[in-house]
Amino acid sequence: MLKIEHLNKSFGSTQVLFDVSFNVSDGRILGLVGKNGSGKSTIFHSILKFVDYDGQISIDGHSFNAKDYDNIGYLPEERSLMPKLTIEDQVVFLASLKGMPAKKVKEELPDWLSRLAVKGIPMDKIKSLSKGNQQKVQMIATLIHQPKLIILDEPFSGLDPVNVDLMKQLILEEKRKGATIIFSDHDMRNVEELCDDVVMINDGHIVLNGPVNEIKNSFGLT
Repeated sequence: MLKIEHLNKSFGSTQVLFDVSFNVSDGRILGLVGKNGSGKSTIFHSILKFVDYDGQISIDGHSFNAKDYDNIGYLPEERSLMPKLTIEDQVVFLASLKGMPAKKVKEELPDWLSRLAVKGIPMDKIKSLSKGNQQKVQMIATLIHQPKLIILDEPFSGLDPVNVDLMKQLILEEKRKGATIIFSDHDMRNVEELCDDVVMINDGHIVLNGPVNEIKNSFGLT
């Protein structure tokens, strides 16, 4: 279980997270919903230790260690592939940061490209791909090492409906394999479709937190 307790974060004199607490249970999908600038990415950056923060963040009852971070797959909101690299070299590089051998990446990559309908072969340059296909390559790099915890920051942003559906199916496949998943979005419909639980955040404050079905029932939406 991922557990976030009393998380507070300020940048200079501006506080952006206020006493944020929630859990993500093993094998479940949690949707983190809120408008742009509400603090979603800052929560992710805190989990990943990209920023300092006040509060406690733990996994399976202990503070994160190096092995725990290797078992995270993270898709950042700012897509950050290197355009001059080939697809293969890019994915090999990112997977190596998680300890996955290059040989294994090269063996598995063609199947991943096929599953996500990427219009390219492993030796194509990143810069030759459309933005949508680049995003799918980054998703492959996020998942290819089979992480236990998957963090996706706006995974559907910029994708057409066909590719949104592909991404959704991939997320559900990872859940079926046992992964714990948290993703951010501003569209409650995606959360209703995919998620077991939802946390809604507004200006750094949690305003809603609980199982999707229970929340829908409480508002008479079922």
